[in-house]
Amino acid sequence: MSTARKKKNIAVVAAVAVAAGALGLASYTATKPDDSGAEGSSASAAKGSDSAAPEAGVFPELEALARRDAKDPLAQGKADAPVVMIEFADFKCGFCGKFARDTEPDLVKKYVDNGTLRIEWRNFPIFGEDSERAARGAWAAGEQGRFWQFHGAAYADGAKEKGFGEGRLKELAREAGVKDVPRFLRDAESDAAKAAVKKDQDQGYKLGATSTPSFLINGRPIAGAQPQSVFEEAIEKAAESRAKGGKGGVGK
Repeated sequence: MSTARKKKNIAVVAAVAVAAGALGLASYTATKPDDSGAEGSSASAAKGSDSAAPEAGVFPELEALARRDAKDPLAQGKADAPVVMIEFADFKCGFCGKFARDTEPDLVKKYVDNGTLRIEWRNFPIFGEDSERAARGAWAAGEQGRFWQFHGAAYADGAKEKGFGEGRLKELAREAGVKDVPRFLRDAESDAAKAAVKKDQDQGYKLGATSTPSFLINGRPIAGAQPQSVFEEAIEKAAESRAKGGKGGVGK
């Protein structure tokens, strides 16, 4: 390998490390693993990390993590949408549920439906076996094209307090409209489900995410159940940058 190429590879690795550190700092600042799920705690965490969200910078190395797979059942929005939001989340996380109920539906209506935004889910279970089971169940629902319906049922008010044992997963699958529940249960315990969840989880840890939810919007780290305006600003600036020919979000 030439000296120039070695230097380029080292520079890329260093850039990814810096970018990952930004996500880790934003994630830690915004929300520590806390299963209380209290609305007051969520609001406090969001308020406390405002300075880390839209001003944290944009990293092309993180933007490149978007998979843009048109057949990905854990994603919604056009594969070639100008903006991709990658979401690392846990079904046992109260902050994640707050985002799923209070913010995400409006972002879907405002940006996904008009082709501006694509949302790519990453399973990032951090609260133990219950979280792992829920993540595998979500993946299994996706195998039958019902991931987002399962996502909605699992994040409904009071859902996480019921746990995610096998019986509860069956209930959620039925609520989500999964047609073949026995297949769903087999899929949820399969090696393929475990490998898919581990792949997402390993990516999150490699990026330095320490809590949920953590987001990347065209390479911009945002952590916590932030006010809707934070996400809207990041999405619109990223879309504007892409329209002007930039590769990333703000400032590109």
